[in-house]
Amino acid sequence: MPIIALIIIGAAAGFLATRLMRLETDIITTVVIGMAGALIGGLVLRALLAVMGFMAGFAGAVLGALVLIWLWQRFLRK
Repeated sequence: MPIIALIIIGAAAGFLATRLMRLETDIITTVVIGMAGALIGGLVLRALLAVMGFMAGFAGAVLGALVLIWLWQRFLRK
């Protein structure tokens, strides 16, 4: 089932991409373009999510530290 889904999604993505770029290709080339594009796009998206996940974690850590410092200054500092 995953192979069939990959071919169908690849064909749809390749068809859309070739039409957007105004490129006339045969069916096999369209499917291959779509499958390769899905592979490249998936890898790039995973890399971006990993980087953004790290940055979100870092931003959360900084915000947490700021709240902790504020609470410490507000309630525990004498």
